[in-house]
Amino acid sequence: MTDHDQTPAVPDGNGDASTSAAVSADAPGKYDAEVERLFGVGGPLGPAVGGFRPRKSQTEMAKAIAQAISEQQTLIAEAGTGTGKTFAYLVPALMWGGKTIVSTGTKNLQDQLFQRDIPTVRAALKAPVSVALLKGRGNYLCHYHLERTLANGRMTSREDVGYLREISRFLKMTQTGDKAELARVPENAPVWNLVTSTRENCLGQECQYNQDCFVLKARREAQQADVVVVNHHLFFADVALKDTGVAELLPSANTIIFDEAHQLPDTATLFFGETVSTSQVLELCRDVLAEGLAHARDGANWASVVSVVEKAARDLRLTFPQDVVRLSLPQIAPSSDFFPALEKLKEELDGMLEVLEGQAQRAETIEHCRTRGLELAQKYKDWTYDPKVKVPPGQEAVYWVEAFASSLQLHKTPLSIAQIFSNQREGTPRSWIFTSATLAVKNDFKHFSHQLGLYDEPAMSWPSPFNYAEQGILYVPQGLPDPNSLGYTDAVLDCALPVIEAAGGRTFLLCTTLRAVKRAAERLRDEFERRGLKFPLFVQGDRGRTELLDQFRKAGNGVLIGSQSFWEGVDVRGEALSLVIIDKLPFAPPDDPVLAARIEVMEKKGMNGFVHHTLPEAIINLKQGAGRLIRDEGDRGVLMLCDPRVITKPYGRRIWQSLPPFKRTREQADVIAFFQPPEAP
Repeated sequence: MTDHDQTPAVPDGNGDASTSAAVSADAPGKYDAEVERLFGVGGPLGPAVGGFRPRKSQTEMAKAIAQAISEQQTLIAEAGTGTGKTFAYLVPALMWGGKTIVSTGTKNLQDQLFQRDIPTVRAALKAPVSVALLKGRGNYLCHYHLERTLANGRMTSREDVGYLREISRFLKMTQTGDKAELARVPENAPVWNLVTSTRENCLGQECQYNQDCFVLKARREAQQADVVVVNHHLFFADVALKDTGVAELLPSANTIIFDEAHQLPDTATLFFGETVSTSQVLELCRDVLAEGLAHARDGANWASVVSVVEKAARDLRLTFPQDVVRLSLPQIAPSSDFFPALEKLKEELDGMLEVLEGQAQRAETIEHCRTRGLELAQKYKDWTYDPKVKVPPGQEAVYWVEAFASSLQLHKTPLSIAQIFSNQREGTPRSWIFTSATLAVKNDFKHFSHQLGLYDEPAMSWPSPFNYAEQGILYVPQGLPDPNSLGYTDAVLDCALPVIEAAGGRTFLLCTTLRAVKRAAERLRDEFERRGLKFPLFVQGDRGRTELLDQFRKAGNGVLIGSQSFWEGVDVRGEALSLVIIDKLPFAPPDDPVLAARIEVMEKKGMNGFVHHTLPEAIINLKQGAGRLIRDEGDRGVLMLCDPRVITKPYGRRIWQSLPPFKRTREQADVIAFFQPPEAP
């Protein structure tokens, strides 16, 4: 949520501690009076923020965070949509946080905090703090790789040639080198991979452009700043790889704030694991060919040296003919071509390394390729699992493969990150704030806190100021088949079409699978045409997420169909969005190798994997999806939850009790009536 558009407060409850908390809403904190003044009528935030009104829940949350900061404590803080949590943590952080790292869920939110929210609060408080933005190295233009790409001229398309020209011009004007500043070149354009560096191909101190390096400049600014804005991927990549500049920041940080903290367990798991990919091999081959031809043309037949390695990498990918595959190592048949293809790739990599060994003294860049190759070869050798070797409790990992259209990744993923993350938090005393709109399941924080090893840490919750009972309806249609039955998506659409029509479009249809997105798009296109409904249709994948959302807002009567990336971090206020349809409860796919292994370990301990892991995860995801509907005090709308299990299964009650307190109905007529304009008196 963006806190600028603050709306008048509706009376709400006090923050209520949901565990035996060291932070209490009742015990006055060191800075309570000052927080009251800052957030109160006549305080400095009013003139600086258009439409600002004091909100009790926001003020109470800011007090709890100020107290945690002053006492160098940990606080888990859940704040319902509309509380204004961004200001509730920024004000105490800027006033009393000392050196503060704010980590958020995405680069978009990172930019919003840095460009809009922090400058607004800093100006309102007249706080003399310096602020820096730090992103992963792949976001910054690299002088060396741009120069090399311009010299090689190996562009595959006319479009890339145009983009490269734009980037070359951008280099002469930019102060930061941040590719987000160059809107004319799409963020996902392939050419960016050729003009940015990776940890593996950065030349470091040996680079002739070391003094001008944008990555190093961003890190120096972060070192000197009072407040540094990062994202979760960067934070954990650094903890794992020590390659993003965060590691140097941590020793001096007094306060660490994680916004969108519900994403942390997944992000941390990703980075505390190990991954090696065939695309890394292909990138290395590309660089070996370029450097070999540039500095040791007579030293080897470079084209044939790399081509056998490239072929082995591609052959390894082709051992799984499907487009997308996720399999744990024990699920791969011992007779599969995967195992000999993996050995072949290791063998060919070793062959290329022998050639590089003989030529490395001819150029720093060739030596650098050799070092990268050794690291990569070691990762492939390390990806072996022996079930006979006993692993200490808490250190269990699952070995699995994931195939994409043109690459294959080999993963080793820890089953629990609680101990690893606890170790990271030990040492220098500092405050750790974890905040999000969705951390608890029916006011119970255990699922979130135990995943991160935050046992017995204080957790508090502040309700949304919105009047959900007046502003919306939760509608569970009658007569839908089992969600796993054939034709389920069509049955959902049969129920949804009259409601979409009554709402005048203005709909998000959130699906749990890309297959459902595709089917819903086909069917709705046909139905809209057949019924003469002029609702513009926006489908995930047709354009970038930001562009789709902008066009949806402008249309005013659009229907947007999306999967996971539209369930969270999306803010559409006002009448443009009045109906959110969720096709199924967002349970993780049962074939997910990491989930299956986690559940197996839990069940060996006598726990119920579904009750203790799968269900809480689904509820937190569902709360995110439901949170798209009411974004402002003036919003009205219907949340249409199509999965009959919310009524038929014993766990259904726990699900809807975790959702906002909408009026509830199973009658389509109630929903149609909700969308009718009020009769004139």
